[in-house]
Amino acid sequence: MDWSPTVDVILYAVPFFVVFIVLELLSYRYLPDDSPSGGAGRGYETRDTATSLTMGIGSVVINLGWKLVVLAAYTGLYVIAPVHLSAGNPLTWIALFLLEDLAYYWYHRTHHTVRMLWASHVVHHSSRHYNLSTALRQSWTPFSALPFWLPLAFIGFPPWMILAQQSISLIYQFFLHTERVGKLWAPIEFVFNTPSHHRVHHGSNTEYLDKNYGGILIIWDRIFGSFQPEGAAVVYGLTKNIDTYNPLRVATHEFAAIGRDLVTARSAREVTGYLFKHPGWEPG
Repeated sequence: MDWSPTVDVILYAVPFFVVFIVLELLSYRYLPDDSPSGGAGRGYETRDTATSLTMGIGSVVINLGWKLVVLAAYTGLYVIAPVHLSAGNPLTWIALFLLEDLAYYWYHRTHHTVRMLWASHVVHHSSRHYNLSTALRQSWTPFSALPFWLPLAFIGFPPWMILAQQSISLIYQFFLHTERVGKLWAPIEFVFNTPSHHRVHHGSNTEYLDKNYGGILIIWDRIFGSFQPEGAAVVYGLTKNIDTYNPLRVATHEFAAIGRDLVTARSAREVTGYLFKHPGWEPG
């Protein structure tokens, strides 16, 4: 069996993330500000950025251990897969690129529409600012993501390839979190996720809610009916903002809210609704 070394590319990318954050910060200081948001949520705010960076560091530490579980799960399915795809074949990489991005789309979509999953993902949307540091505001409870990528291992993609493609996707998505890039050439905007598309995804405007889930490609949103172009100025944050910079509260506030709702539940239907219906569901 041909195994290649599994390396978490994200760890090597962190110094570059820091450099680009500093460059973007300096751009707000020394260059004209043409932010599409029109002022709300633009630039950097010290406490907000510190919280984002803390969430990012915590996520990296947690994933150092969790990635071992992920690798073990991928490996177990890969071993019993009826076919083992060759990393030396370019078509394998093309297929992985498309299927991994599709897996990300459905992971992302369900983590916006199922409240227990949203409780983990909401961390990433909790900032009312939108800059490169926001990309690092990551969940401390990544455990619900695993099932969405398991089929790739059973199809026959080597585990190290899946992890590598996931890292490539995350690195690409880091650069989407900026207001310093306007709309790009139309063919690029049609196929790829761009800063413009992802600004929409981070908006709390009614017309922007639950839109543009794509990772690298935006074509999945066009296919599955969740695409929304950027129009009105984006208002960043949550529909009900949490007004805290405490990383622990940022990481757990929605789990706590679910707990409070479950205490008031009067039936199995209400318990199910609070756990698995869309965020904001209430008994009718």
